Amino acid sequence: MRVFRILAVAFAAITSLSAAPASAQFFLKPADLSGPRVTGNEPGILGQTLTGATQTELDAALVWNLRAALNVAALQCRFAPSLFTREYYNSMLEDHAEELAKAYKTLGGYFERTSENKKQGVTAFDQYGTRLYSGFSTVGGQLSFCQVASDIGKEVLFSPRGSIDRIAHERMYELRRSLLAWGDQAYRGYFALAIPRLPNFNDDCWDESEYRAKRCGDFFASNDSKSG
Repeated sequence: MRVFRILAVAFAAITSLSAAPASAQFFLKPADLSGPRVTGNEPGILGQTLTGATQTELDAALVWNLRAALNVAALQCRFAPSLFTREYYNSMLEDHAEELAKAYKTLGGYFERTSENKKQGVTAFDQYGTRLYSGFSTVGGQLSFCQVASDIGKEVLFSPRGSIDRIAHERMYELRRSLLAWGDQAYRGYFALAIPRLPNFNDDCWDESEYRAKRCGDFFASNDSKSG
């Protein structure tokens, strides 16, 4: 069954590309967003810090983050059907169901273990899931996110069962970076789109309504230099 599904996706890809060449390539030269293998302890990698989590629980969280990201891509990237984000996601659910179920159980166990009771653990897990899915929704970085999610989905499709853990560790850094707004690197420094930066909204960076540039960087000067 798996072989037939792979052949079906491959045939659909060939058919689509023959009708619209390079329709899944948004940039002449995409930004290189690859990065180091992560453990799950890195800030921002899991959406929120899982205090006191064991490495097994962090591994499960990475797998669940990957599932959430490809789920969001399946819905958010439908404007580019040749990316096959929906098909890749559905194939992952079927081919790697056992791995995903194990990650779900382990991650749920973390929230149950770190809550006062089982009911609070279920609620905490639900809240984490809501924040996780919304955290993979992007507007400015939609093109890079969809392209990276498609590439990861393809890797999952052609990887054997039991490999999602490895893929999540090796590509979550890249997936998180893809959520930012990236221009075409072929024209970087010439007429690339200037993307305004936002200040750091951490409470430590503000004194009431005044931004503390000495502590958090001169955000305003950086924007002025871009506009010039």
